[in-house]
Amino acid sequence: MSSRATREIDPVPSLRRPPEVLVTDTLPPVADAAALAVPVVAGEPPPSDLHTDTSQLAVLGFSGAPNEVVVLPDPGGRALVALGVGEAPSVDACLVRDLAATFARAVPRHTTLAVELSGTDLPLSPDDFAQAVVEGVLLARWRFFLGAGKDEPRLTRLTLVVPPGLVEQARAGATRGEVTARAAAISRDLSNCPAATLSAERMGQVAEEVAPLAGLEVELFDRQQLEEMGCGGILGVNRGSVDEPRLIKVSYRPDSPTGHLGLVGKGIMYDSGGISLKPSDESHAQMKNDMTGAAAILGAMTALRDLGCTSAVTAYLCCTDNMPSGSAMKLGDVLHMRNGTTVEVLNTDAEGRLVMADGLCLAVEDGVDAVVDVATLTGACLRTFGVDIAGVMGSDPGLVEQVRRAGDVADEPVWELPLHRGYRSQLDSQVADMTNMGGPNAGSITAALFLEEFTDGIPWAHVDIASTAQQPTERTWRNKGASGFGARLLVELATRFESPRTGP
Repeated sequence: MSSRATREIDPVPSLRRPPEVLVTDTLPPVADAAALAVPVVAGEPPPSDLHTDTSQLAVLGFSGAPNEVVVLPDPGGRALVALGVGEAPSVDACLVRDLAATFARAVPRHTTLAVELSGTDLPLSPDDFAQAVVEGVLLARWRFFLGAGKDEPRLTRLTLVVPPGLVEQARAGATRGEVTARAAAISRDLSNCPAATLSAERMGQVAEEVAPLAGLEVELFDRQQLEEMGCGGILGVNRGSVDEPRLIKVSYRPDSPTGHLGLVGKGIMYDSGGISLKPSDESHAQMKNDMTGAAAILGAMTALRDLGCTSAVTAYLCCTDNMPSGSAMKLGDVLHMRNGTTVEVLNTDAEGRLVMADGLCLAVEDGVDAVVDVATLTGACLRTFGVDIAGVMGSDPGLVEQVRRAGDVADEPVWELPLHRGYRSQLDSQVADMTNMGGPNAGSITAALFLEEFTDGIPWAHVDIASTAQQPTERTWRNKGASGFGARLLVELATRFESPRTGP
């Protein structure tokens, strides 16, 4: 086979070529900022940098309403992009992030961009404004592209222009935006990487590669070690694969931690459905993203040190593919999980909950204050929420509320479903402690009830991102394809974490 056919793909290209982000009080020359975004508040004169007035903008149909955008030529050779922000009191971080992304997409051939924050009083601090701008631009211009040509030019520099006296405050926000955008980009890189390249073993190598860059500790557990540990869920799903599984433990340990958060991620590197084979349709082709939960967690972990997270965080990434073969897990098999629970397999395509059960057991053994799992778990969640909202359930209302608030800040929203324990009997088995499938209805809830069995009563929340992991179109900062949803949510959760066991 030729070397061209076997050329290795970099699973995390975003780490190799991050754009430069600058904050200044002086507009740079055209050579360093070929396009300038200028926010325009509805009902107020446009900033002087646009070299136009309200009446001229009105001729173009631009009034300053939210999401309006007009590209104007500057005699000096720069593209000027007027962005409508609406009425000043309506401006929030989500709108700024969206508009920054709209700007970045409005000038796709430009590699150097600048965004201006006027001196107009807005109900948003300079640091929050800067963070939202950086996130919007960097995420909108993120790319994972394989091939020669046909891709948009790579963004090389983003400059934020702020009034004198606000530079340091805005720079702090811009730095935070760089860190959170990088976390999301890593998650997107991994989730979009072809499964033939990103095996469970390779995922472990990536974790080891990023760990020293982010102050993390990584431990890898292979098949033999998992057998010794009694992790029958991961081993059962891995049975049909020629590739080894990996349990990846990633630890962040600050000095004098204020709490201990556990994270568990579904890492099915490719999900064929196993013996319960998926149909050969578009959704099957997307199954390289069935490890998005693990990818989101790994991306989030890279941000914790740089953002000064005060809580310890221990993550378990439960990684294997799910393939059909002569040795594959069969319907009717009984698996012995890490905590001794036996599970009768009624559907090999309900595999994510099996691998995560072992991870939850290990997190409990670590003595975490609370545990949050993240998984592309059920198609039922997609049917319920569409592609914009993830589902959340849990045993502790306070922890669920922390997850919800974090999603609101990150604009990665979650909506709580009831953890209705009346459905638990659907998981009863005649030959084992439980089955891995409930009835035909309420699939998201019965899947969560399965996972709860392995939490040993500690505060727990489950985030089902099957609905949000894949985006059908580009919208503002949201990319088409595997979205990396959850990375920034988890960053917010971890950096603001309050142990449910001790209270605020």
